[in-house]
Amino acid sequence: MGDTMHVEQPRVLMVDDERKVADAYALRLEGVADVTVAYGGREALDLLDEEAPPDVVLLDRHMPGLSGDEVLDRIREREVRTRVIMVTAIDPDLGILDMPFDDYLSKPAEREDLRAAVDQQCQVLAYELLGEYFGLESTRAVLAAELTSEEAESRDELAAIEERLSLTEARVRNLLPEAEELLSEFSGIDRAGY
Repeated sequence: MGDTMHVEQPRVLMVDDERKVADAYALRLEGVADVTVAYGGREALDLLDEEAPPDVVLLDRHMPGLSGDEVLDRIREREVRTRVIMVTAIDPDLGILDMPFDDYLSKPAEREDLRAAVDQQCQVLAYELLGEYFGLESTRAVLAAELTSEEAESRDELAAIEERLSLTEARVRNLLPEAEELLSEFSGIDRAGY
């Protein structure tokens, strides 16, 4: 894999209570990702911007205060559109079966493995968001075709869909190099001509 990644400069939140470890992992992503570091669970949740979430959260499981497991649960409860990779010295056991993480790396994670895992999770996120975009755009197109311009302007639901559509499209474009082609092919379909 080398220094190249499919996704350019993904946003990554690195969470570990051990400063040296967190900083070391951030350095392993230097030059290929935009990394923000949190030195604990509470700080991570404070930094987690739901309007502009990180693409990937690298999360230690064993931390004082708010554990990585608890942070993971809160991320999922808040329905933040991000991928979570547990990076931990805790050997996995059957307890992980019910944990909603997306990948699991045992420490110490090598630079290439860390980069590959981040890149893979970003690609998965990109296609999930692309699917969401297609659903939103289909809904918007049908509503736009069915409503008069006055009805469309007065419908808060349509405005909310258009806002989500815009945010989702921006994330897809940031994560997926071939987004332009995929988005233009989708928008070229006539959904109102029936």
